[in-house]
Amino acid sequence: MTNSSALDDNDRDAGVVEEICGYLTDIPPRNYFLFAGAGSGKTRTLVEVLRRLTGVTEHEKGGQLARSLKMYGRSIRVVTYTKNAVSVINRRLGDNNLVSVSTIHSFCWELINGFNDDIRESLIAVKEAQLAKETAEAQAKPRGITAAKQRDLDEITNEIEVLRTTEVFKYHPDRNTYGPGALPHNYVLDATAWLLQNKPTLQSILKDRHPIILIDESQDTMKGVLDSLMVLAKKSERDLTLGLLGDHRQRIYMDGHADLPSIVPESWATPELQMNHRSQRRIVTLINKIWETEFEGRTQPTKGSAQHPRTEKAGGTVRLFLGDTSRSPEDKVLSERWCAERMFEISGLADWNQGQYQLLALEHKLVATRGSFLDVYEAMVLLDPNAAAPSGSGDNKGPSTVQILLNELAHLEACVSDEGIVNEFKATEVFRRYGGLDNMPEDSEARVERTDEMLEAIAIFAMACANSESTIAEVLAPVLSANLFEVDHRLLEAYVDKSPAPQAPGRGEDESKQTRMRRGWCALFASPWKQLKCYRNYLAGISELATHQVVKGSEFNHVMVVMDDALAGGTLIKYDKIFGGTQLSPTDKKNAEAGKETTIDRTLRLLYVTCSRAQESLALVLWSSDPSAAMARIEESMWFTKDEIQVIP
Repeated sequence: MTNSSALDDNDRDAGVVEEICGYLTDIPPRNYFLFAGAGSGKTRTLVEVLRRLTGVTEHEKGGQLARSLKMYGRSIRVVTYTKNAVSVINRRLGDNNLVSVSTIHSFCWELINGFNDDIRESLIAVKEAQLAKETAEAQAKPRGITAAKQRDLDEITNEIEVLRTTEVFKYHPDRNTYGPGALPHNYVLDATAWLLQNKPTLQSILKDRHPIILIDESQDTMKGVLDSLMVLAKKSERDLTLGLLGDHRQRIYMDGHADLPSIVPESWATPELQMNHRSQRRIVTLINKIWETEFEGRTQPTKGSAQHPRTEKAGGTVRLFLGDTSRSPEDKVLSERWCAERMFEISGLADWNQGQYQLLALEHKLVATRGSFLDVYEAMVLLDPNAAAPSGSGDNKGPSTVQILLNELAHLEACVSDEGIVNEFKATEVFRRYGGLDNMPEDSEARVERTDEMLEAIAIFAMACANSESTIAEVLAPVLSANLFEVDHRLLEAYVDKSPAPQAPGRGEDESKQTRMRRGWCALFASPWKQLKCYRNYLAGISELATHQVVKGSEFNHVMVVMDDALAGGTLIKYDKIFGGTQLSPTDKKNAEAGKETTIDRTLRLLYVTCSRAQESLALVLWSSDPSAAMARIEESMWFTKDEIQVIP
């Protein structure tokens, strides 16, 4: 027999789907902001709403809306943060031509693509505003416009002149390959935000295509685009309805509004999802306490509903491990393994003993150190700092110049056994897939000769792959000499260039892009080949290591959060300030007094996000500059019981 009180507790959000359907089918419809915490079933709620509004699930008013959408050739637009989220929603929704689901970048580009004159006008306006602002700020400083600042301003001016002469624009971040008309992600968003504010024609196009727009992860959606849509929704209440979904506690990117709930108009509906279906009770209790705690230096309000775990999820394991940050990186890695062993002893969960847990580090360099692919990662950063690391949206695929290493050679290596034996059938499939057999000679003798050349090169490649000491240059050598695949000309030119690597610039010294990239190529070719596989997995999001920021929206059975400010090297996030090992800086205090966002605010949100990824067990590893002070703050916080805190020996 079902326990009715347990059912009631687990179903406390059961009415939210129908509530939202009501807002969107009312006459006039009503804009809303859905507060949906971590693991609250936000995607399930969204899909259920869409099924009712498009006639998939029987619903009187939803059926009327569906018929109206069909009659006028319109659709409901769903905008979400990652390509993976797009796939999940489409998979759950099924074949439904009344709903269009895309990332924010794809949505914006679809809206403005082809309007080249308008794109040019918008980007010039955005750049001119940036130039004016930066010039005024520099002039107001005691030193005025320095030589370095003048170079930055000249670069903006030059970009404006290039935009004036660009006729056609395309959405692609690689300008080196696709020319000055190639637009990176942020340019597409900037142009769309400006055009929605200034071009009535684009506003009409949007309303005619999509009378309802639902934006997921709205707390991280670029302010300019979100503001433009909110203004348009207010202006066209009967023609455009906006639904925002999100959780301001999980905002981790600087593009979004600092406090989204505060800008939601009073006339909007504000439904809530209060359940956490993901995590065990102990973990839910911890994230509630984290958010409710008032800290010195905190300016963001503690508003936001406390979450409720499912009644059957009554357990969960949480531990905080405290160590001294002065230890060497190698010692820290060993100590983190010790922490995993303790988690296995405490919980009895074999995954902790078998490395089957997700390790979250503060930034990419720290992940690369923990994951033993630092040489390759640092080389990739030099080649293209904007594409070297995975992004929260899933758009980064690595520098365009090295795609052969990340695609063709990755698949060819998969055809090689540990002993260096090639599976020729699989290898042939790889060559077919990447066009490696397209230009085989017609003449039979020449064909045999070319086949022998390729087989010899593949055999040398295979032996190099199997050798754990091989460098990337050594593995590349037979591939390039036998011309096995089409190669980016920049990689080929860098490989042929045997000049020594330039010296890294000293502190405060300038370095040209060309010199930086030459350093990157030299570092990459000298890096161990075996690191490349770890780097590929990390970039693809299939590694058991990730940064705190990239895993937003993900969930894992077991999570270890490594908090190591010293090795991360950044200034925006400081866990040691949260836990008392480091005092607030004068800037922190000044920002707090002015009500501006502080290091404490950013760090607290990130801690909330990382802890809420865990389903069953959670290990927090804090490397503190003052373990004694940190211990005092930890005990004072009441976040953990005494037996949940362990000092790393």
